[in-house]
Amino acid sequence: MTNILETVVFAEGENAAAQTQATGTQTGQQAPQGPNSTMSMGVSLLFPVIIIVLLYFMMIRPQRKREKEAKAMINAMKVGDKVVTIGGICGKVAKIKDEFVFIETGNIGTQDEKSIIKMERDAVKAVESSKN
Repeated sequence: MTNILETVVFAEGENAAAQTQATGTQTGQQAPQGPNSTMSMGVSLLFPVIIIVLLYFMMIRPQRKREKEAKAMINAMKVGDKVVTIGGICGKVAKIKDEFVFIETGNIGTQDEKSIIKMERDAVKAVESSKN
């Protein structure tokens, strides 16, 4: 019988403690924040920063490097180089004028009749330098 009474008294003590805690927070008092709460906030901010850094080094930086190499390849292109366009047209550079490249793709009939296509420089995908 004493066990039942102790349990009832203990349960009433918990209810009283919960009520005082609830009334304390309602009156504007906040629970004290310790060093653990600031540390957990720092850790939660660290995770997105790590994700952004990883994305930069795994995606953005290599893409910029490829773009820089492609721009250098297009700027180094000269007459006589063999090229492949982004459309898959293969040919030889016949003339370069400002932002356009004239590509000789082959003969139409006789050796004197050449097929030449005018394209933008940025449409060139690959350049194979000619060995002169």
